Amino acid sequence: MTNSASSRLGELANLFFKLGVIGFGGPVAHIAMIEDEVVKRRQWLTREHFLDLLGATNLIPGPNSTEMAIHIGYIYAGWLGLIVSGVCFVLPAVLITGGFAWVYVAYGTLPQVAPLLYGIKPAVLAIIINALWGLAKKAVKTRQLLVIALAVALLTLLFKLNEVIALLIGGLLGMLWLHSGEKNAKPGDKANFLIASLSTGATLKASAAVAASVATVSAINVSLWQLGWFFLKVGSVLFGGGYLLVAFLQGGLVQEYGWLTQQQLLDAIAIGQFTPGPVLSTATFIGYIIAGIPGAIVATIGIFLPSFVFVAALNPLIPRLRASSWTRAFLDAVNVSAVALMVVTTLQLGIATLTLPQAPFVDFLGCAIAIVSAILAIHFRINAAWLVFGSALIGWGASLLGYTR
Repeated sequence: MTNSASSRLGELANLFFKLGVIGFGGPVAHIAMIEDEVVKRRQWLTREHFLDLLGATNLIPGPNSTEMAIHIGYIYAGWLGLIVSGVCFVLPAVLITGGFAWVYVAYGTLPQVAPLLYGIKPAVLAIIINALWGLAKKAVKTRQLLVIALAVALLTLLFKLNEVIALLIGGLLGMLWLHSGEKNAKPGDKANFLIASLSTGATLKASAAVAASVATVSAINVSLWQLGWFFLKVGSVLFGGGYLLVAFLQGGLVQEYGWLTQQQLLDAIAIGQFTPGPVLSTATFIGYIIAGIPGAIVATIGIFLPSFVFVAALNPLIPRLRASSWTRAFLDAVNVSAVALMVVTTLQLGIATLTLPQAPFVDFLGCAIAIVSAILAIHFRINAAWLVFGSALIGWGASLLGYTR
């Protein structure tokens, strides 16, 4: 390896490890930090090229900010750069989340920790609502997309559809309905439609494997390959960004497999919000709860590996994919369907978090934390880490005053 190549790898490692450490605030904040570093400060990319990459990340499953880091590493230093930038960006979140997982397993049921988690959960709801509000404004561009979103939400509620199948229904409906209005398709659209069809076929196979495995997986004895395979499939079909992971975990690990309780899922989401970096590091926490350190490792590799593969495969195709009316329509419909799934999941989590099993049946303190956190997040744009930290202190203070859920 030449000095120039090793120097570039060192630059990537330093930059993305730093961004992984300070990357609070979710994918939008991460992307803003990356843009500031690679476009404004270092001038590795032009703004136009950066926007091309950003648009392309929405065409493939996986966390947008992590895939942006991988794209930039690949462009700046080739295959090794792809690996170094992606690993360094996610590593801080994985290590911190793994540490929290150990603390949670060892002390999570103790009174000293439980009040902190009690305060954090309503703040998590507010953070998700804030992200949902921003995504909805961007995703619901037309009345057709609004109809698709409502249809996906109703189908999910009425028929308990698998999240992958719901996304595919919305995406295919949008691809046919929205594209039908464009009479003059570009010459390259047929090739791009083939690409979209191949991606959709692979996703259908993954979702079929998810459904088939439900009948064979035992919630009592979870092997490492089962755990890794589950997260590999989720990472392969996770459109809509890290927050949609909540919907997949709720529908898969809680409702179908029974590997996690509702309580553990809420705690995992809370810990994921408290740490910097990609939200998908929640998989590390869940893997540790289910199968210790080996479980954390296989869950982490499983959920992030598809992003590396997709970026490496599709980076040369980005101009064609973005120019295609077929894939553009599919993307718009998938995004709005993802928002619909997030609404459904947020309602379910809200009921579990803000209600009590006995009179008065409403947790008024939890509701107050959620409302105030939502106002601070949406109107004042307070960082998610501060909301979680402040809410944890409120939960701790309430326990000192004798308040219990």
